[in-house]
Amino acid sequence: MRNNNKFAQDSSRMRSFNRSILVSAIAAISYTGMAQAQDSSDEMLALEEVVVQGTRATIQTTIDIKRNSTTIVDGMSANDIGDMPALSIGEALESITGASSHRENGGATEISIRGLGPYLSATTFNGRNATNGSGDRSVNFSQFPSELINKLAIYKTQDASLIEGGVAGLIALETVKPLDFDKRRLQVEAKAGFQPNQQNIEDSMSGDVGFRGSASYVDQFEFDNGSALGISLGYEQSDIAQPESEMRASSPSGTSLFACINDPSVTDRGYYLSSAGDCEDPTTGPSNSGDYNTEINPETGEAYDAGKSYAFAPSSNSYRQNDTSDEREAFFAAIQFQPNDRTDINIDYQTSERIQAEKRHDLNFANQKRTTPGITPENLVVSDTGAIHNWVGETAIESNSELFRRDEDYEGYGINIAYDITDDFTVSADYAFSETKRVENQILLRTQSDDRNVYAEDISQYRPLVQWDTDSGIRQYEITGFDVTDHSLFSDRYRARIDSDVDRTNTIEAFRADFEWRLDGTITAVKGGVRHSELEYLDMGPTVRNEFEVTIGEYEFLSQVNETCAIDFPESDFMGSERDGALFTILDDQGNIVKETNSWATFDTACAVSMLADHTGNSMDFPEMPESLASTTDVTETTDAAYIMADFDSQLFNKTVRGNFGVRVIQTDVESIGYRTPYTIETSDEGILSLVPVEGADLERVEAGGDYTEVLPSINVIMDLSEELMLRGAVYRGLSRPEPADLSYQRGFTVSSEEDITELDELIQNVSGDGNPNLQPLTSWSFDAAIEWYPNQDTMLAFGLYHKKFQGGFETTRTTEEFLIDGQLVPADFDLTETNDDTSNLTGIEITATHNFSYLPGFLSGFGVKASYNYADSDFEFEDSNYGDVTVTDDEGNVVYQADGFLEPANVPGFSDHVFSGQLYYSAGDFDGSLIYKYRSEYFQPYTSNGTRLRFVGDTGVWEARMSYYITDNVRLSLEGINLFDEPKKQYHYSRDYLGELNSYGPRVFMGVKAKFF
Repeated sequence: MRNNNKFAQDSSRMRSFNRSILVSAIAAISYTGMAQAQDSSDEMLALEEVVVQGTRATIQTTIDIKRNSTTIVDGMSANDIGDMPALSIGEALESITGASSHRENGGATEISIRGLGPYLSATTFNGRNATNGSGDRSVNFSQFPSELINKLAIYKTQDASLIEGGVAGLIALETVKPLDFDKRRLQVEAKAGFQPNQQNIEDSMSGDVGFRGSASYVDQFEFDNGSALGISLGYEQSDIAQPESEMRASSPSGTSLFACINDPSVTDRGYYLSSAGDCEDPTTGPSNSGDYNTEINPETGEAYDAGKSYAFAPSSNSYRQNDTSDEREAFFAAIQFQPNDRTDINIDYQTSERIQAEKRHDLNFANQKRTTPGITPENLVVSDTGAIHNWVGETAIESNSELFRRDEDYEGYGINIAYDITDDFTVSADYAFSETKRVENQILLRTQSDDRNVYAEDISQYRPLVQWDTDSGIRQYEITGFDVTDHSLFSDRYRARIDSDVDRTNTIEAFRADFEWRLDGTITAVKGGVRHSELEYLDMGPTVRNEFEVTIGEYEFLSQVNETCAIDFPESDFMGSERDGALFTILDDQGNIVKETNSWATFDTACAVSMLADHTGNSMDFPEMPESLASTTDVTETTDAAYIMADFDSQLFNKTVRGNFGVRVIQTDVESIGYRTPYTIETSDEGILSLVPVEGADLERVEAGGDYTEVLPSINVIMDLSEELMLRGAVYRGLSRPEPADLSYQRGFTVSSEEDITELDELIQNVSGDGNPNLQPLTSWSFDAAIEWYPNQDTMLAFGLYHKKFQGGFETTRTTEEFLIDGQLVPADFDLTETNDDTSNLTGIEITATHNFSYLPGFLSGFGVKASYNYADSDFEFEDSNYGDVTVTDDEGNVVYQADGFLEPANVPGFSDHVFSGQLYYSAGDFDGSLIYKYRSEYFQPYTSNGTRLRFVGDTGVWEARMSYYITDNVRLSLEGINLFDEPKKQYHYSRDYLGELNSYGPRVFMGVKAKFF
């Protein structure tokens, strides 16, 4: 059978081995040397064949993949299954040039290519699209264990044969093909995980030591009739801890973070209210309407509040102590059968079950929007961009706790059949299925300060005086007259919530058929094919809640709960690496220090909620989520694609020129289902119309849809300037599809209260809801050029330049939608997000260098380095929907609303200007070690629940280290460390200096042993 794997294209070309000595140190950290040939041509060094392993071998595969591919590709391939040099696929991908990750729970999850977020990328698993449970198209790479993956690649340019969907690029993951592996192998590996922060937690969920174990088996069987069968089996199980210490503030994704006016001349709202209250609630008018008004005043042409000072006021600030556990069980199987020399049949199956559980304990300062006259405004310290750095006021204090659990199951399988009709003509067919199910549940307990303690004694305060500042970089508090470590002071009514938060299912089913016709001449092959896929995304809506509480005054019962369920603070040295001194300083009424502490009163959540449920006659069962809610998202996306592509190989100026050109055409149709209250239209004898809800009826099922057709041409060209020097170029048009969650059709009505309606278009006062089933993709013309130097199998120097011209941005449009009610079409206005025709540009450079110093004397010959750097600049603008520049037009383009915001726009989602990865490694005999540094600059990370608000993730630089040693030819010991210097993740809300969330994870260390048999 002909090998069609893109990793091995043009593998018959032999690499030239430069026999000169390279006196070169290609910088992984800070130094770049230079190459110099020996002066004497008759003193050639004899080359010995050296078998390499470990990091050096892996880097050699990255060079091979890049050099032998027609498109611009970076990747890595393990020599043996299970040899991927990382604890997760996300962390392995980070070491590939131009890739960077978004971190959750201390590990790499979503991957950005060339600083462009996962929204602009696509991912395939064994050549097929993979699902997730997040409502977007990114892939949570922590879902796939690195022990069971054999090849990774990032396609930065595209050809017509690749599945569309990534403007930035395509990430390809592959498991082993057993016949291609060509040897029997049984392998087992076990790793013990150690996290220093975990040792500070008493009775932690995962114990003091975590575990990861994997086993794999590959074998081949040849039969007398000439057929061959290969099998590959893999199993991985892990139970590891991922504790977090967190500082938090209300996010801007809902209605809990406002820009309040901070102007002494304004006393009817804002921080200078004449009486105590929330700064966004005006003395007259509706609540939550008194924040900074960005709407343009037609009389002045400026925002109504233009020139007024403001400060961002969150609903609450908090600290969270978080004990987590991450259990995963994964299995894969592959069968490769070749009944004859013309037929190749591959069947593969993958499944992963993952349970993430958390015990959360929050100390919450609940009234951070509240202003206390004579105290709060006079002590407020605010930056030029509205970030508060010092606050004083009266606030309720809560000790809250949660039990959180996420179950995520992934299943994928496929069958691929390839048949050589002739020696030069091959056809293939592929069927694929992928499904992810995610369920999230929570049990929550709230306890709060009050004027009395749980024993009805007047020694407490509902709203004690609190002061905080950010002098140390995080918020640290002084609290007057309230000891946050005293359980009995949390005496307000105890409230319990049993939440079913998430129930999502994402499914992709696809079929494709391809052919390849190999030719002699300038055109060396013609390829083509068709693909049909259907994506289904079902989100059964927001939280369904069972809530109950015990009222203030039931002191006898509250004291029983308090005494029975009080627990010691679970963690010592909380936030030790981030704070400067104590987090909480307790003062008496005279300002004297009573106590300094880094903990607070905490409760056993299950214990307290169980007692509350028994006392109030409620159940602790999680409520069921009905399928037909007004907020249900039910999307089906059907795509048909066809492509034709030609490979060529010719001569130009006595240089070999090769590559491919082709075109891919796609047609996508979206059907979105929603649910709403059914109405009838009633007409009085006088001809007056009214909408009347149908009494006792179920919600009415409604449908909407959209479609688009795109033509995606591409050309990739390579010129071999010499045996060592290669010039590449590519031009292609790509697209990134809208997120499935954004294609929902959620619509609800407010019926007009007018009493003399005679026209249908007057029946609906306004429409609320979310989603646009006709949201169009973001497209881009991309231009890439690169020059690459390959002097030997250990050395590569590559420089790339790329430019992307985006077609499309995002805007809010006021459109007239027609709703079928009682058999009649009723028009009403609705504001929805659309993809506009705006253009923007992104230009970047990419540099990769790797080198091994095998020619140096002694132990120095074991050193090697690899470094990659990506820089890009873009003029893309993403405006915040609350405080950015917003223009809403109608269907004819007339402006119906305009706002003059004060926030600078964000860039492309996930975009980092700078991405760097450096690796210094050492291989000598049976020992292998690496020191790795990964950095990405600040980037915009949209929220899943409301992607129209600005949130930035700060600069991140993480150190990692790996060591391994073969004690025998088949037994290897390993030691791996991640986030060695406890780099936190920082998130900024609205402005780049308002620190809204800080997550401290601590380092993670794994010690392992791997044994190979056969």
